[in-house]
Amino acid sequence: MPPTDTDIGGGKTIAENPSQTGASSAILRFEAAERRYGEVVAVGGVDCDIEAGSFVALVGSSGSGKSTLLKMVNTLVEPSGGRVLFAGEDVTDINQARLRRRVGYVFQGIGLFPHFSVAENIAIGPRLAGEKLTGARVAELLELVELDADMASRMPDELSGGQRQRVGVARALAGDPELLIMDEPFGALDPITRDALGEKVRELHEQLGLTTIMVTHDMAEALLLADRVLVMAHGELVADEAPRALLEGAGGDIAQGLVAVPRQQAERLAEMEGRLA
Repeated sequence: MPPTDTDIGGGKTIAENPSQTGASSAILRFEAAERRYGEVVAVGGVDCDIEAGSFVALVGSSGSGKSTLLKMVNTLVEPSGGRVLFAGEDVTDINQARLRRRVGYVFQGIGLFPHFSVAENIAIGPRLAGEKLTGARVAELLELVELDADMASRMPDELSGGQRQRVGVARALAGDPELLIMDEPFGALDPITRDALGEKVRELHEQLGLTTIMVTHDMAEALLLADRVLVMAHGELVADEAPRALLEGAGGDIAQGLVAVPRQQAERLAEMEGRLA
């Protein structure tokens, strides 16, 4: 559903950007977070707070550093400099099994294990932490993402792309995480499935009281789903705005260049409809 004059970002009324109000409820903090690969700077000293309960979209062109920054959160990539704090603790100091339980991760390209059943894929995180999910809990997780419980016994290659991605979301939620991070979660899906799954993720964000960070290259998706949009370019954070502010022209040239794409597409569609009327 398109945004109205008073609502945007999952139907939530936009207030000021939390990072500009002095809020102290950050669950995640990047302090001069940097990642270098030799002489190449993938992420160059990012400072940013993510407030508990927020839905944040991290956008930028390919190679901007957005996925690298996200992967620092669950230590798939460790900072070369600075640090990342989760609930006040440096993520590199947190027991990795405990960190994986508290941070759910939806992979780019889904990433299901092809020789594991749906149930085994969903249960893999708790299993690695020494716990076992019951069949009832697996069924509950499948229901959360609007899949039938009898899919638990199926193999990934028996599912559609949208169904596999829903299983990926269920797997990320299996440990009852406080933070959900998603790296281009819907990129390989057709537009109808992508839109439906995006709305479901936003619904689950509200229902489960999550903090969510989603990497996407699709600015329209970011504007429609998120409360706050972070724009990266050349390894730096170049804009940090609410969706409404971006639509009103804030964020600078790079951010506005990204906003221009869905705006121009909408204008062309409206023009075509006008010619057909």
